[in-house]
Amino acid sequence: MKRFTGLALGGVVLTGAAMADPHDVYGVWLTEATTAKVEISDCGDGTPCGDVVWLDPDALEPGLTPATAVDRNNSDPDLRGQPVIGLTMLADFEKKRRDWRGGTIYDPESGKTYGSRIKRLENGDLQVKGCIGPICQTQVWTPADLIVETAG
Repeated sequence: MKRFTGLALGGVVLTGAAMADPHDVYGVWLTEATTAKVEISDCGDGTPCGDVVWLDPDALEPGLTPATAVDRNNSDPDLRGQPVIGLTMLADFEKKRRDWRGGTIYDPESGKTYGSRIKRLENGDLQVKGCIGPICQTQVWTPADLIVETAG
């Protein structure tokens, strides 16, 4: 009987460990379009911030490299021209019961900032929502290795 109890308890522990914590959003993520990698780390206050750490050179306009790509479309003229690598695109989140909410996501292609929600899915992927009011567009980002390529 003891053997059975131990196995059952072990099964419960393994099942619990396999489920992803929706608040564990930290790490490096490949965007759904596979054109960028975003590293999500602690902003310093226990909330997540996401910075662009890699760009696919093949997805850039001719003549640009990841090192020379800049934020040309920012609605704030003072922020135009900043490098895309290192740009903070996820910030200002609040921990809620099932996810992080109340944050923002910046889209350097359009120069617009949207409301955002993020959470880790049970399969380990990251669900990222960009919202205008109650209408949201959802993307799924996958875990990625941090690959830093030199500009050529």
